[in-house]
Amino acid sequence: MKRPFSSFWQRLLRDLGLQRDPNQVYEFDDVLLQSVQDLAEREQRPEDEIASDLLSFALAQRDAAEANLVPWGTLSPREQQVAALACLNFTNHQIAWRLMISHETVKSHMRSVLHKFDLHSKFELQLALAGWDFSAWLEQ
Repeated sequence: MKRPFSSFWQRLLRDLGLQRDPNQVYEFDDVLLQSVQDLAEREQRPEDEIASDLLSFALAQRDAAEANLVPWGTLSPREQQVAALACLNFTNHQIAWRLMISHETVKSHMRSVLHKFDLHSKFELQLALAGWDFSAWLEQ
């Protein structure tokens, strides 16, 4: 069973500047509603506050992921391969072997990737792209 969003959600959508069709009904499914209720009980906080915090967090995560699309789009195909494999925890030597390029070429590509993302290490790159699914790069 689905339950309609409370007026809280309607206010939140309005405050976020999202236009809402008055005929559109936004709904929680029972699993999501129960999860919010359980979390509110564990944290001894109101459900609306928990839901608002979760939505804010999700929107921030989405904004961060979208922001990373810009530098990703500036990468060459080879830089994307190197970045993807680095995010899959391959070492530079493993990347070089897999792509049949020299270790120095991998390092050069990695420097370029980090520069384009304005980062300083592979670990920072892995954190920045932590939510991305790079599994398809294993098949290339």
